[in-house]
Amino acid sequence: MKKFTLLFFVSCLAFNVKAQTTTATPFLLIPADARAGGMGDIGVATSSDAFSLFHNASKIAFNENQLSIGASYVPWLRNLTDDIFAGNVSVVNRFSENQAWGVDLKYFSLGQINKTSDQGLPEGYLNPSELAISGYYSLKLSEGFSMGVGLKYINSNYDIDQDFEAINSFAVDISGYYRSTEENYGTFNGRYRLGFNIANIGPKVAYTPGEENFIPTNLKLGGGFDFIFDDYNTLGLNLEFTKLLVPEDSNSDKGWFEGMFSSFENPTPTWALGAEYMYNKAFALRAGYFNESEENGNRQFFTLGAGFEARAFTVDLSYLINASDINNPLENTLRFSLAFDFGEIYDDY
Repeated sequence: MKKFTLLFFVSCLAFNVKAQTTTATPFLLIPADARAGGMGDIGVATSSDAFSLFHNASKIAFNENQLSIGASYVPWLRNLTDDIFAGNVSVVNRFSENQAWGVDLKYFSLGQINKTSDQGLPEGYLNPSELAISGYYSLKLSEGFSMGVGLKYINSNYDIDQDFEAINSFAVDISGYYRSTEENYGTFNGRYRLGFNIANIGPKVAYTPGEENFIPTNLKLGGGFDFIFDDYNTLGLNLEFTKLLVPEDSNSDKGWFEGMFSSFENPTPTWALGAEYMYNKAFALRAGYFNESEENGNRQFFTLGAGFEARAFTVDLSYLINASDINNPLENTLRFSLAFDFGEIYDDY
């Protein structure tokens, strides 16, 4: 029989930065797609695709297609249970040369949890879940630079008992993206990319009255370079830094805005490296490495991935190899995502 308290505890700690820094709604940090999953969960400065809304919404003003639709499924804690998962659906619409909007739905299910009385008698079951619905707008401010803003509705309902309240809240994302023009470097052409995203900026929330928690406000900074060898072969290298903008003491009485700045008392960010080889824009091989310091949580892992594109259809796969003594909720898990591209193809790539 499943024990709800165990699953709730594990799921909440899955994205802790430190043992004493437990945020509410940690599902907001689960990467949405297998393309990023194959590159060490990197995505803030990579090229735009259907899943850019999670990593950096400002990228969608550079989306190659007019309309992109993405869907993903991420099994969670497969070593513990078989019905916890995160699902994601996103829509990107680049409706002009300089503007785009996007809508994203993220759903996290803890599966069916059996309830029992103190005497061990069955009392039905629970279906605890969380979701976030987000809307984004991105605008090119110059030929190579765009900014984006998003508004996010968050619902978290663990439905334990009448003293454990559902969370209904809002958050904001702010992002920027720069992509240089393609230039010649002798034996190859190349371009570089830079990006930032501050996600989940919002007020503290409370599962129980009088006990407020920070939501996982998260800063990402990154850059990358594309080695364009010819019309068929491109290699992209990427580096990304991530910093949770939450105080180390999760019981701090600081407000959410003050807490963002006090988080820099612990300046150590996580970092990740990712590489993507693309052949003829139809086949991709990916690899990555993610590193988190011991005082921040001690997650380290390697990733591998591949992608295939046929006409307007793309499928991506990724696999995580744990390199730490800390258990990872994605160990022994194959992630996959699907994307569909329609409409006009813009030539600014």
